[in-house]
Amino acid sequence: MADIQTSASDKKEKEYFTDIPQEAPGFFLKGSHQYDWGLKNRLSKVFNPKDGRTVMLAFDHGYFQGPTTGLERVDQTILPLEPYADCLMLTRGIQRSVIPASTTKAIALRASGGTSMVSPMEEWEGEVGDKKFKLQRPGFEPLSNESTALNIEEAIRLNASILAVQVFVGSAYERQSLKNMTDLVDAASRYGIGVMGVVAVGRAMARNAQYFRLATRIMAELGANVVKCYYTEEGFETITSCCPVPIVIAGGKKLPELDALKMSYNAIQQGANGVDMGRNIFQSDDPIAMMQAVRGVVHEGLTPEQGFQKYQDLKGKR
Repeated sequence: MADIQTSASDKKEKEYFTDIPQEAPGFFLKGSHQYDWGLKNRLSKVFNPKDGRTVMLAFDHGYFQGPTTGLERVDQTILPLEPYADCLMLTRGIQRSVIPASTTKAIALRASGGTSMVSPMEEWEGEVGDKKFKLQRPGFEPLSNESTALNIEEAIRLNASILAVQVFVGSAYERQSLKNMTDLVDAASRYGIGVMGVVAVGRAMARNAQYFRLATRIMAELGANVVKCYYTEEGFETITSCCPVPIVIAGGKKLPELDALKMSYNAIQQGANGVDMGRNIFQSDDPIAMMQAVRGVVHEGLTPEQGFQKYQDLKGKR
């Protein structure tokens, strides 16, 4: 793994060309200019053709967490946010049971699953000196043991623009999760549907630029049309520069509103094509105001401070 460990003989510094945009002749979106018409059209629903950016609203957490705080009633908490999103990231169950079929928003359909956050305990006997005793620990990366959760016919029936699949690079079930993604790429490309590889970070993996350069590049090389990963305070521009397809950032854990807006702003300035936020919006004190503030930073060129002022102004009016 060249980017994880460099040999002593490899003295040449890496060059990421962060100041030179990747060209996409005849199309607005990085790495997408040679796709078929149908896939380009679907990506044009996910990403705004005017600026090449997206605000995705992620509320697929229930597929492994159950009724997460803020998602106890999706009809009450998420539907009011729908008008302000470019794309809805969700599961097929929620799409069919809650989301009106009249929506014009792009659909990013969760396409992997099969495990939950309930981690089984592993137990075994150990020895210290001559004494035997029992040891236990949570199961090793059980969440990485996913499979595909729907087939391509289902994605077509639900009019998905893009399929989201979790990939666990460096985890116990890395190979299986990568195969889930490549199988979906093979199936989806036949019908002009995109695939978004989602970088999952397990217990044993560091959230740093070195790791995300590796994970995002692997997924792009294996055919993902879009990649979702976390923002890093250092070196994020190297991640976006050496990934040949668009990157959107995950919101991650709930942050103070100004910090979430700063993260969104910095990611866009450093080459991300958008954000895919969940908890930082639906767990906000005023989710609708926060959603509009994030749109302001991503699409309207607002600074984090201007976005936060917009949030406060809108929050005050309600």
